[in-house]
Amino acid sequence: MFRTDLLHNKRVLITGGGTGLGKGMATRFLELGATVYICGRREEVLKVTASELAANGPIHTVGCDVRNQESVERMTDSIWKDGALDILVNNAAGNFIARTEELSPRAWESVIGIVLMGTLHCTMACGRRWLAAKHPGTVLSISATYAPVGSAYVVPSAVSKAGVEALTRSLAVEWGNRNIRLNAIAPGPIPTQGAFSRVLPLPQLESVALDRNPLHRFGTVEELANLAAFLVSDGSGYVNGEIIRMDGGEFLQGAGEFSALGRLLKDDDWEALKPRKSARQK
Repeated sequence: MFRTDLLHNKRVLITGGGTGLGKGMATRFLELGATVYICGRREEVLKVTASELAANGPIHTVGCDVRNQESVERMTDSIWKDGALDILVNNAAGNFIARTEELSPRAWESVIGIVLMGTLHCTMACGRRWLAAKHPGTVLSISATYAPVGSAYVVPSAVSKAGVEALTRSLAVEWGNRNIRLNAIAPGPIPTQGAFSRVLPLPQLESVALDRNPLHRFGTVEELANLAAFLVSDGSGYVNGEIIRMDGGEFLQGAGEFSALGRLLKDDDWEALKPRKSARQK
């Protein structure tokens, strides 16, 4: 679909790049000629992914907790020693289904810290360096289809993703005249290990999600990676400040990704879905 040198000489950082969508984008970017850095909190996971993908091209790992600004600054400094990045992909995320009144402050802080503050920390760390050096840059963030309208039962994520979209549109205007573009992708359900099971943990929920979609299927990691490759490439140089929805038409069929859960789940189901205390505090 793309020239194999589409991202030649491009240096890319993907947050949360060790698994799921991040790993899929890293795979595609390497195939297209990029030098890729992946970061995350679990360094062993990053090393396994880097080992798997090393045959595709130069890939580097950096341990980083994007919730922590100092950690992000240290990571960015270490990458810049080898040369400036050209592309930042804000992919790190956290989400789970829960009744909002049952969420602890730590549960809120965990999701907002990763999704919103993590995106802000990384965007500002790269953006300030690009602006100071008058270096062109591209930021791509992963949002969600429910960000503009909200969704019950994933409220911390909805709040955070809405902030990511506002940040994307605002800085696209503020930084656009200095050759920095910002866009986002809002994907519908895409099966990935771990993340998918947290938001669609029961078989009947998968059936509901499929019934909501005009194409009656889920998206694939490869489809998202191809869209991401286009948006970070020079071929999309006039696309700025856009949120590209990739959901097979699901949003048009009915907004609010998880809003129907109140009609579908009983109290016993909600009890079964509650994350363990240790998971909520991570």
